[in-house]
Amino acid sequence: STNRCPNTRDMATLPQLIEEDIQKLDETLREFLAQTDATLALVLDKGGFLLTHQGDAGELDLTTLGALASGAFLASQTIAGLVKECDFNHTVLQGEQSSLCTMNVDEHCLLVVVFPSPTGIGVVKYYSAGAISRLARQLAVAHERDPEGGLDLSEMNVANPQELFRKKTA
Repeated sequence: STNRCPNTRDMATLPQLIEEDIQKLDETLREFLAQTDATLALVLDKGGFLLTHQGDAGELDLTTLGALASGAFLASQTIAGLVKECDFNHTVLQGEQSSLCTMNVDEHCLLVVVFPSPTGIGVVKYYSAGAISRLARQLAVAHERDPEGGLDLSEMNVANPQELFRKKTA
């Protein structure tokens, strides 16, 4: 049987992000949080590395949350293949108090949203379309700035990846 799904196993490198990119990603996340009453929104690379976040992280370990949310999402992609789907574009973990939704942004990144369960997944999914579009557009701008450049964060041992995203000095 022929595989009608594009190969998503090849992890492309993340575009080189500068401070302006992070500011625009953060602006999109803040607007999304205001629209949805979600508690927290994170942008991760698909290896689970946190690129940026907005909202109230409280006592959450965002490094661990990012790694686990990414792993769960990628596991869902494998399950999709088993049931003859190209992919599942989001995963949802629902609890009594809090829920978490992980959504695909582009070939490099995921959006993870933590929201109060009473808010419901509908409002999160509704507003996520615009947010994901803006996030993907900013990541594309970063890629076009230096198409041959980029980072594979999985090859680095970085405690704080945000140090990589400082403005370049002339």
